[in-house]
Amino acid sequence: MFSVRLSEVSLPASERDLDNLVGWFIETLCLVRKRGEATADFGRAGPVHRLLKEYLFAQPDISWDAKMLADELALTPASLNHHLTRLVEAGIIGFSNEGKGWRRYFLRGGSLPNAVEFFTLQCETIVKQRMALLDAHWNRKELPSVVKATPSETPPLTIGIVDHRPLFSDSQENALSQWMGDFGLLGERPGKEANAESISVQLFELLLSRDIPLSLDEAGELLDEQKPRLGRILERFRTTGMVQRVPRIDRLNVALWTAMTAQHQRRGEDWMLKKGGFQRILNTKQQSSLLSQLKAGKLKVEDVEKNMKEHTHEEQMLLLNLLGGRLPLGHQMSGFSSDEVHREIAARIDKILRRMRRVAQLYEKEMSPKEEPFE
Repeated sequence: MFSVRLSEVSLPASERDLDNLVGWFIETLCLVRKRGEATADFGRAGPVHRLLKEYLFAQPDISWDAKMLADELALTPASLNHHLTRLVEAGIIGFSNEGKGWRRYFLRGGSLPNAVEFFTLQCETIVKQRMALLDAHWNRKELPSVVKATPSETPPLTIGIVDHRPLFSDSQENALSQWMGDFGLLGERPGKEANAESISVQLFELLLSRDIPLSLDEAGELLDEQKPRLGRILERFRTTGMVQRVPRIDRLNVALWTAMTAQHQRRGEDWMLKKGGFQRILNTKQQSSLLSQLKAGKLKVEDVEKNMKEHTHEEQMLLLNLLGGRLPLGHQMSGFSSDEVHREIAARIDKILRRMRRVAQLYEKEMSPKEEPFE
């Protein structure tokens, strides 16, 4: 069964250092758990690094006997089998049972670029097939009144890609929770979070049906769960690229009203006109209307909305910034349709796959025999 965990890693700084290139593949495919100093310098002495660099990548035209590899790497058969299984599931390494004795392992396609091409085809096909499940659960709509907000900073992508498989009859999962676990939405080791009724699944279902961004306060009230835990779950969702954190444009009028009221009481009209952005953003009529209502203590959110409706959301956010206010953030799916989410995920995965092709070509170039210069 194809099963891999992809991580977005910058291209290696040194394009001629074989250890760096091998280490980049290990980190991108999440083949080794990070354990502090044990992974320093790409863990060059680690068994997976040596297995790839000294054997499978170094001589792709040879199949390697598992017992011989265990002896060479000073590993128990069980430990070696664990590492080889991870590589086989990732689609990079194949094995043969031909003949008698131990399995023989080899690099698929006879070269690293060929192995990456096999890997690319499998990733793209599985993601396309499995993203179709979102259609059955998608209830989010793009409302005419909803303004698309630009996401805040985007964390590096870490996503799982796993073949579809039937659920066991006694499983605590359902199709959606299994799907979430496979794509990494439930973390590296889901445990009880894989249950169909877990908080993670409930939160994801909420995002699938919500048209406007979801704040932590709202999530806490709706799910009756502590905000710190919900925050960690949402950050995990963000690393898969399926959920994004965006400014709550729908709360812009409330944020402006709060900032105007606070700064008028604190600093007065003169500051609001000059440093608060009123003269810069608003016309004379709007300035007069807002300031007179502020002075009388009767300014309402509806009044702010009425005076700001002629201005773009960018101008309103600039005014909020000049007033020293802050627009709250919320979380939402990375699109208003399952197709949009699929395109977003596919584009980010394609970026990783293109890097893999590049690194494979660099490795192949460094491994090719060097021509001796003529004297």
